[in-house]
Amino acid sequence: MTFDGNFMLGAATSAHQVEGNNVHSDYWVQENLEHSSFLEPSNIACDHYNRYEEDIRMLKSAGLNAYRFSIEWARIEPEKGEFDENEINHYRQVIDCCKEMGVEPIVTLLHFTSPAWLIKEGGWESEKVIEYFARYTSYVIEKLGDRLAYVCTINEANMGLQLAAIAKRYEMMAKAAQNMKEPPVESGKEAEGKVQVGMNFQKMMENMKYQAAENMQAFGTPQPQTFVSARTPEGDIIVMKAHQAAKKEIKKLYPDIRVGITLSLHDLQAVEGGEKYVRDTWDEEFVHYLPYIKDDDFLGVQNYTRTVYGANGQLNPKEDAKLTQMEYEIYPQALEHVIRQVNKDFKGDIIVTENGIAITDDEIRCKFIDDALQGVKNCIDDNIPVKGYCYWSLLDNFEWQKGYSMTFGLIAVDRDTMKREEKPSLRHLGSYI
Repeated sequence: MTFDGNFMLGAATSAHQVEGNNVHSDYWVQENLEHSSFLEPSNIACDHYNRYEEDIRMLKSAGLNAYRFSIEWARIEPEKGEFDENEINHYRQVIDCCKEMGVEPIVTLLHFTSPAWLIKEGGWESEKVIEYFARYTSYVIEKLGDRLAYVCTINEANMGLQLAAIAKRYEMMAKAAQNMKEPPVESGKEAEGKVQVGMNFQKMMENMKYQAAENMQAFGTPQPQTFVSARTPEGDIIVMKAHQAAKKEIKKLYPDIRVGITLSLHDLQAVEGGEKYVRDTWDEEFVHYLPYIKDDDFLGVQNYTRTVYGANGQLNPKEDAKLTQMEYEIYPQALEHVIRQVNKDFKGDIIVTENGIAITDDEIRCKFIDDALQGVKNCIDDNIPVKGYCYWSLLDNFEWQKGYSMTFGLIAVDRDTMKREEKPSLRHLGSYI
């Protein structure tokens, strides 16, 4: 089984997770608080900021033809209204490097991290973010749009609602357990395994009493509204309006650029009695966004596992289920199921912008890729317009609050020397095109 040359087959990263020294971002501030929920700070990350050419060359030499990466808003606009020409030139060089090597750049304008100044202005619960994000988008596209064919405005726009639901449930259980002097019914690890991003719920709960004061000092508010904060329904709509405003700016400057958003989507399955949970959760994860994305050129589908519901709600994986380092069930068939479900309502193109596995055994990674890509091919054979697949991630990188403990990468990175080591899975993925 192979894909034709028009299919975009590649890997993905995000700026903060690989570049290093993203000192003007909200995450950098949070990582370096005394009572941080992060296992460790990002620091130099993978030094991709300086080594991008080496990394893109490794991607290309393995046979891959696409690279999804993000532009860091906090680098471009480190202070409100002040744009850094040197940083936009850096991203121009990254894009040109892709072009010279025959790799399609798929650019994301916001991948979780924001400038610290934005959070001080109210962050992602303030309507001001719509104007600010549109202005940033306009600047980037004016400078780089002539080199781009695909732009994702916002990564996993629905993540805030997913985190809100999980954090609320975990907080309630933790408080109940505290009152009863018993451990929570659901451990922090189990809660973390239900969301497609690296979170430390246990540590967040332990640090809560300290973090309010530290956040007040850092951001001017005890509860900073970063992009990856538990989001209100009103904040959810603000994110979608920011997407639409950014899309308008892109199309005004370069109408031919293909514009979309990416969503974190689980393969939702029901056992007896769980059907209503599945319907309600799919509505929250996907359906209610349709009015805001129905005219987009493509949707970025991001999937890692399935979620099973029974009569009393979400079920933990079976005892004999194989889990990843992230506590996800290893279930690569989920991707095909999600693509088919999305295609029922969304009529634009589909690009798998993230799909991967955090594990040390690379043979298991190769098998996961085999099964996931078979599902993609099945969808294409049924005339579903899947235009690309980007494995997460190109490099073993900074998995947010989990630090460097999660190994998603096709390429290993020595934490002391930054030396890259290609895993067999890199060329295994490249063999499909």
